[in-house]
Amino acid sequence: MLTMATAGFAVTFWAWALLSPLGASLRDQLHLSSVQQAVLVAVPVIVGSLGRIPVGALTDRLGARRMFPVVALLTAIPVLYLGHGAASLTGYLVGGFFLGLGGTTFAIGIPFVNSWYPPQRRGLALGIFGAGMGGTAISAFSTVQLTKAFGHGFPFDLVAGVLVAYAVLAFFVLRDRADRPRATGSLLHRLGIALRMPVTSQLSVLYAVAFGGFVAFSVYLPTYLVTSFGLDRGDAALRTAGFVVLAVAMRPVGGWLSDRTDPVKLLVGVFAVVGVLALGAASEPPLVPVGTALFLGLAGALGTGTGAVFALVARLVAPAEVGAVTGVVGAAGGLGGFFPPLVMGAVYSATGSYLLGFVLLAATAAGAGVLTATVIRRRAA
Repeated sequence: MLTMATAGFAVTFWAWALLSPLGASLRDQLHLSSVQQAVLVAVPVIVGSLGRIPVGALTDRLGARRMFPVVALLTAIPVLYLGHGAASLTGYLVGGFFLGLGGTTFAIGIPFVNSWYPPQRRGLALGIFGAGMGGTAISAFSTVQLTKAFGHGFPFDLVAGVLVAYAVLAFFVLRDRADRPRATGSLLHRLGIALRMPVTSQLSVLYAVAFGGFVAFSVYLPTYLVTSFGLDRGDAALRTAGFVVLAVAMRPVGGWLSDRTDPVKLLVGVFAVVGVLALGAASEPPLVPVGTALFLGLAGALGTGTGAVFALVARLVAPAEVGAVTGVVGAAGGLGGFFPPLVMGAVYSATGSYLLGFVLLAATAAGAGVLTATVIRRRAA
């Protein structure tokens, strides 16, 4: 069940991230400004993030066996449209809007995996599931190269085929735990309960910084590397894939460490590291070796942080409410990834430098660290 959930998360995230590696090419093809390019690649992020709220609540009621195949099949439709039907900024924005559905599967898998594992193993299990966000790395590694080799439509056709194949397999293989807690009441009632819980808003802030930082870098790093260091687009995409792979690999590590140590202390350390490294990147040092080390350090810290946050969710939230709370927290994480690319594009357009953007990241990480060390520490105790 963990393998199937992780695979479903990975393939839908692969689809969700298809536009990001093509951002620079679409900018030239459609004659976009920096802000328009940032909006184009960010639209699937915000839709996928907000969509997690109802999808998480629906999963509490319907179960992952129904939700995973349905979402995978529906995601294949905008993927095919973007590969063959979109030809203008409006067309790509519409396709990107519906492509956001692929980003909602996070809220399906978390309550599903949570139900199959005992509390002392949930951190690692949820971290392994979270490694499915490596679907963005598959996209970063392959999309530009496949487009150059086989044409614009090929990567979209490939992803659509994989989504359909997964939906069929999941329909026959996935099983919800028979004694899993089932939510009662209407969708709006359960969402209202989740939103009124203080722990929901507090964990949302932490995940917005940790996962939002990861999403923001995976979306905007190719543009940053091309603009600031003059890299070839393919080279920038591969370097971004390296960032994503390290962050993905560290997510299970964050969950595993949270099972064995205090996740609150772990998160305080993570946010401190993110703040220091962001200030280092603000000075725009040479890409090799200093810049590369800074960005890889950020990848490791953010990946560890995402695993630790959901280890806290498993500890602090009742099983029947995990889906609804996960939807809200996951939405906050995605929204945390929506705004930084817009800010970076606007900052660069206004100043010709990314310094202010990295300083804002450092300040945000410092605030998250203070929240963790005070409010979250008391709640966890």
